[in-house]
Amino acid sequence: MFFNIVLNDNEKNFIPLSLMSKEKKMSTTHPYLAVVAVLAAIMMGVLDGTIMNVALPTLSKEFGVSPSDSIWIVNAYQLIVTMMLLGFAAIGDVFGYKKVFLFGVSIFVTASALCAMSRSFEMMVAARVLQGIGGACTMSINTALLRIIFPPNRLGRVMAANAVIVAVTAASGPALGGAILAIGHWSWIFLMNIPLGLVALAIGWKLLPHNPPSKTRQRLDGGSVVMNAVFFGLLIYTIEGIAHDGISTLLILQGIVTIIVGVLYIRRQLQIPMPILPIDLFRIPIFSMSIGCSITCFTAQMLALVSLPFFMQHALNLSVAETGLLMTPWPLATTLTAPLAGRLIERIHPGILGAAGMGIFAIGLSMLATLGEHAALWDLAWRMAICGIGIGLFQTPNNVTITTSAPIQRSGGASGMLGTARVLGQTLGTALVAIVFHLMGNQGGEVVCLWIALGLALTSGGLSCFRIKEHSPIHK
Repeated sequence: MFFNIVLNDNEKNFIPLSLMSKEKKMSTTHPYLAVVAVLAAIMMGVLDGTIMNVALPTLSKEFGVSPSDSIWIVNAYQLIVTMMLLGFAAIGDVFGYKKVFLFGVSIFVTASALCAMSRSFEMMVAARVLQGIGGACTMSINTALLRIIFPPNRLGRVMAANAVIVAVTAASGPALGGAILAIGHWSWIFLMNIPLGLVALAIGWKLLPHNPPSKTRQRLDGGSVVMNAVFFGLLIYTIEGIAHDGISTLLILQGIVTIIVGVLYIRRQLQIPMPILPIDLFRIPIFSMSIGCSITCFTAQMLALVSLPFFMQHALNLSVAETGLLMTPWPLATTLTAPLAGRLIERIHPGILGAAGMGIFAIGLSMLATLGEHAALWDLAWRMAICGIGIGLFQTPNNVTITTSAPIQRSGGASGMLGTARVLGQTLGTALVAIVFHLMGNQGGEVVCLWIALGLALTSGGLSCFRIKEHSPIHK
């Protein structure tokens, strides 16, 4: 099976003028309605992730499994998404982002119905694996679709709307899940995905555009797709194993196998014209630096978000309800800041915005880490808001830069790498919290995590400064 694609001259970071002119045109007559399909799918995926954490105790009791075993209901989904993100992004470059999107939403809706009908733990995990396949499809190409719907000079505002949807959905997910479990059966947690999915399918089928035309023909490397899934699956599984079980002979052997597979995988990618792992895009300096910024930012963010509830309950002696309430200023501040960042990127270089965002984030983290045990709730709330402002100012410009710095025919690879960077950062952040807690227990481990997060935020900000000397792809 063959497909058409145009690769840029990576050594010169050159994109043909003909492609630029095509990129500036709207790909659909109803762009704002078309984007509703993409945002509905994003909302569906984010809701599923945030609600599941709240539902785990209920599902553990329902299926008669231990709390540690019930975590596989979450891990199975996350592992499959990580393994398949880049593979589906490449398939989108080949067969079309619209086809991958519609296939993914269909699978996700079907799997949601199967989750709701599950009568055993094994059936639930299997349905979650299927749901992960659907989630990987939609997450791998959602920003690629946004890019071919809107021209570069308006993409920042759309990516800001994306960030707002994610922040609001993530913030409301736990409360919504608690309300459903309080008044209804747990199956409604999965059934609520179905109307959102049907909206995305109906609008997407009618209005989502097809990939831009290309001039050369290349072959999809099926072996690379398989090696990508094996490598990232082993990598995430090994990181999680070390974080929770420490170093063991089995994990050392597993790590060695991961390195061997990784070396073979990268060597294969260097030999093919359109690699699944977008090595060709990493030759574009602003793309590679933005991916590095993303990984370090998400690692810092997860270090803070996972350790802060323990800090609030252990150091500040807050209740679970107070903890949940005081976590809200962070996503709320991100929601308010993201639209501003989406407009600022039209006039200000993303390197400047990213450095400023990470600087504000670092200030917020330092204020949280030095907060006394007798601080008022308001003192905690406004410090959380500062962190959220920093993330909101950083995230939208960084995501737009990653998406637009690749040639438009490689938007799938850029979109998939954006999602992979997020997942890797979140995994590393969670693993670091587990390692710190294992070494220090409850004796100040939460504060150590906040200081590590601050160091990573400064690293991300410093890396963002290096991007300033590179031409911003959105300012053509």
